[in-house]
Amino acid sequence: MDKIDPSEVTPKKLYLSRRQFIGSSSAIIAGAMALAACKGSPPATEATPPPYSGPTEDELGDPLTTYQDITHYNNYYEFSTDKGAVVDLARNFPTSPWSIEVSGLVNNPKTYVIDDLQKFKPEERIYRLRCVEAWSMVIPWIGFPLHRLLDEVQPTQEAKYVKFTSIYDPTDMPMQNSNFLPWPYVEGLRMDEAMHDLTLMVTGMYGGPLPKEDGAPVRLVVPWKYGFKGIKAIVKIELVDTQPVSLWMQSAPDEYGFYANVNPNVDHPRWSQATERRIGEVGRRMTLPFNGYEKEVASLYEGMDLRIYF
Repeated sequence: MDKIDPSEVTPKKLYLSRRQFIGSSSAIIAGAMALAACKGSPPATEATPPPYSGPTEDELGDPLTTYQDITHYNNYYEFSTDKGAVVDLARNFPTSPWSIEVSGLVNNPKTYVIDDLQKFKPEERIYRLRCVEAWSMVIPWIGFPLHRLLDEVQPTQEAKYVKFTSIYDPTDMPMQNSNFLPWPYVEGLRMDEAMHDLTLMVTGMYGGPLPKEDGAPVRLVVPWKYGFKGIKAIVKIELVDTQPVSLWMQSAPDEYGFYANVNPNVDHPRWSQATERRIGEVGRRMTLPFNGYEKEVASLYEGMDLRIYF
């Protein structure tokens, strides 16, 4: 059960209705790729990383995943279910102008444009990324702790959760023309998770801007949770008093829970989570509780049965 090939993992909805999916979304993807060809976009080639002089490994001594792998192995279903196709399909995705509306249970609602986020003093953070599909990476992100933005909008006492929404752009995101998932992408965090210093709003990677295929212009990174919590292309943040229903919870509630903490002792219904494949390495490695951030975040879940709140 441990020896899954992550590149062959099939999302549940596709797994259950492959013929219907192929009849609709594959035509959409093919059309989008043809459109890209008509626009003169060259095929994906070796990626040229931006200048980078930072650390070359994380705090555990694990080396960084290459820029090539990070930009050419992507789960970004708004564009494609093919990890290798995203880089080409996202090439012409417009990321400017861009704004993020922050509203809900706050005393100071605001709308930020991307340049506004620079005032939060972005910094480099090297985090491990663990996908629910049992593959992983080590990525040097550039961003700022989400709590700095939340402090500015002043959450009210009634605010218990933070709800994030991605852009809905079926013109430039071909899969949003299908009913494969309940678009737009929605995710959520408990308030104390959102306020934790490890929770990062990301605008860059590897010393340069965040690539489009990795969620530009701004995405969320929560390193102790499975990667699907890291919502991309964020346009709205709402503070609410009830637990948000995320896209994957709505689509496959028996497979994807709200918390999504990395837990090697709780299997996915279709595969084990005990081990993972680090992209760029041969073989598998043991998965660490909370993706190796147990010391920093385990106290957030004291007294909770994480087999139930998965």
